Amino acid sequence: MKKLLIVLISIAGFNALAQTTPSAIVTNISAEDFQKLSGSDKNSVIIDLRTDEELAKKGFIKGAVQIDFLAKDSEKQIDKLDKNKTYYIYCASGGRSGECAEYMEKHNFKRVFNLSKGFTSWSAKGLPVEKK
Repeated sequence: MKKLLIVLISIAGFNALAQTTPSAIVTNISAEDFQKLSGSDKNSVIIDLRTDEELAKKGFIKGAVQIDFLAKDSEKQIDKLDKNKTYYIYCASGGRSGECAEYMEKHNFKRVFNLSKGFTSWSAKGLPVEKK
């Protein structure tokens, strides 16, 4: 009887874990891989998580859509996105985009690529930058 109880508790525990484990796949990638993958993935969306001031001062990656992750409504903006699309996200140095990737994972986004070390690494590699 004790063994049966242990087995039942184990099965219940695994089922609960399976239901709460996020299904998103978040991958941290280098600036070169970010450029290569996002450039060849025509159905994806590039999201710049920096502020207006940061974009004006440093520029941005061509085709990026801005969602200021420091804004009060940033999570609401992210929640409106199609969870089945592929997203390439970045911020200045990787902090905000790391937080955003976690948020997207918890909210069942399917595929998220995070630019390791952010726009700083992109710029340091001399990759193309757009200005407003």
